[in-house]
Amino acid sequence: MSANSKIEWCDHTFNPWEGCQKVGPGCDHCYAEARNARFAGGQAINWGAGAPRRRTTEASWRMPLKWNANACWFVQCGICGWRGESKGAICGGCHGCDTQPARPRVFCASLADVFDNAVDPGWRADLFELIAATPNLDWLLLTKRIGNVNGMLADIRHGNDPDLSVLDMMPLPNVWIGATITSQAEAERDIPKLLAVPAAKRFLSMEPLLGPVDLTQLLHQPCLHAHLAGTDPDTGTWECCKACDYTGISDDLGIDWVIVGGESGPNARPMHPDWARSLRDQCVAAGVPFLFKQRLPEQRPQELRGLSRCRPLDSPCFLSPSILFTRSRHGNH
Repeated sequence: MSANSKIEWCDHTFNPWEGCQKVGPGCDHCYAEARNARFAGGQAINWGAGAPRRRTTEASWRMPLKWNANACWFVQCGICGWRGESKGAICGGCHGCDTQPARPRVFCASLADVFDNAVDPGWRADLFELIAATPNLDWLLLTKRIGNVNGMLADIRHGNDPDLSVLDMMPLPNVWIGATITSQAEAERDIPKLLAVPAAKRFLSMEPLLGPVDLTQLLHQPCLHAHLAGTDPDTGTWECCKACDYTGISDDLGIDWVIVGGESGPNARPMHPDWARSLRDQCVAAGVPFLFKQRLPEQRPQELRGLSRCRPLDSPCFLSPSILFTRSRHGNH
């Protein structure tokens, strides 16, 4: 349930538990549900309403502690972009010496959703205790339930101060929060919710991309005075203030990274290359790093020419352990 990852936008994958429930069109061909069924004799026993979520083993939970201890050897190549552990600071891809210290990224969770309503809240508290114990790792928490995040973080209490919640301490320096966005409707509904979550970095996973999406009005934080905005009674136009040129949108970026990809697997739905190109162009114009992850099997590489694969730069600094969270009493499930 935890391993070095083949997912190109992270370095490790960690699953604290397994199981979920479909909540939108992006879930229709869920690879994790199919995997669960394959290992359970044909039925996805941990998927759906009322299905039990399965906590992973204690050995799996110890793996991030190992990655954290080895993070001092983690580098990124300035030539080919390779990332990994290298005690000699030699690139494992092109074998060059142009490497810089980097922070390992942990995707959590590929077989579940951290902010799933059906998960034992004590498990989530255990996860944030683990995150606090691994300050040299950047944790990328991706969810399809972005509206749950602030409330669930508010329910996790500090181990030494029951009046202090994780939400009170956000943004934690090693926690990135991401939202899955597959369509314009989801972008307009969920990106404002993501912007309302305090986070060291916020990112969008736009995969599977199911249609064209315009992010131009959604990549920036709202103006600090937007809550006072309204319709001008004389002109009938919606106005905010002079600071934002009466748009209601500030100059401060709210989204730090956009990841785009098509659907994979049997019955994969088509993704038009122009949808990805448009998102790339929007990100370039706004100064937001863009990563194109995955094309459909029937698409030739030349059809997707020009879709660059760039990532945010890593900081070489390391963080110090700071907080402990309430740990639940549990057995292995």
